[in-house]
Amino acid sequence: MARHARAMARHAATETPHVSVIVLVYNEVDSVEPLHRELMGVLDAIGTSFEVLYIDDGSRDGSNEKLGQIAARDERVRVVSFRRNFGRTAAVQAGIDHSRGAVLVFFDGDMQNDPHDIPHLLEKMDEGYDVASGWRRARAASRSRALLSSIANGVMARLTGVGVSDFGCTLKAFRREVIEGVRLDGEMRRLLPVYAAEAGARITELPVNHRPRTYGKSKYSLAASSRVLLDLVAVKLVGGSPRPVYSLGVAAAGAWLLALAAGVVVAVQRVVPPYVHVHANLLVVAAVGLAIIGVQLFLAALTVQRSEPTYVVREVIARPPHRQPGPMERTAGRATLR
Repeated sequence: MARHARAMARHAATETPHVSVIVLVYNEVDSVEPLHRELMGVLDAIGTSFEVLYIDDGSRDGSNEKLGQIAARDERVRVVSFRRNFGRTAAVQAGIDHSRGAVLVFFDGDMQNDPHDIPHLLEKMDEGYDVASGWRRARAASRSRALLSSIANGVMARLTGVGVSDFGCTLKAFRREVIEGVRLDGEMRRLLPVYAAEAGARITELPVNHRPRTYGKSKYSLAASSRVLLDLVAVKLVGGSPRPVYSLGVAAAGAWLLALAAGVVVAVQRVVPPYVHVHANLLVVAAVGLAIIGVQLFLAALTVQRSEPTYVVREVIARPPHRQPGPMERTAGRATLR
């Protein structure tokens, strides 16, 4: 009976699976096989149909070949390979575009996320939530990195009004309908809960296990994390507008006007008692910072105008269903976004 149930779930997964587990991979050749074994062991036990969609973000270490071998063995597995490295946000977007499940679970391919947390996320979805967000409460990272992450998450929660403690945790589950229409750029993958909240989603979070890195190298970038705040400004100003260039241009003009006003105040304070010296006036820093933000927003507006695809697909690797044995199917194409 159990074997029959597994066979039925396997058949269903090739049609319209209930759950799509989207695994983001970039140069993780050593972790691909052990992660897949552990992941499939957990998913086989959840009692619902599923698919595993690996997004290979232009790996150059043999990860794509390993993933192709996995897809050749199991029709529940597909691989979407990029022509080059487009970044994690593009990989998340490709996962949304190419997955078929009603519930999407995002997962890192470096084995720091724990597959055993996936059933707990799905339990929250069964309780009626639209988003179940993982919270790396005990994060396997340096103290300085954990502190910076905590500050950034606090700022983002405050500005957005979305009660999520860990925007940067990849391990999250979403109902497809609350994020299907989004178009992500920059570091906006972290803001998926914000998009979902704007669509009226019920959001919850739960602590998840964050394991120490045992394979590969960290892809963390302080510069990328700092760009989240600029993306957050864009999201709050643009919302669902189809013409974000106008909103970004207005924001840039506003930042420059504030910088000009701060500069005028600095000049007045220099000639009026108590004669505040320029080098001791914090408004100088504020003026310079606002001017830089204005430039960044203006450049972001120009970038939006170009309407380039977020990613370009080299091939999609999948085993044709119900053929024992059979060759893999490979299709190639360019992503059509926007």
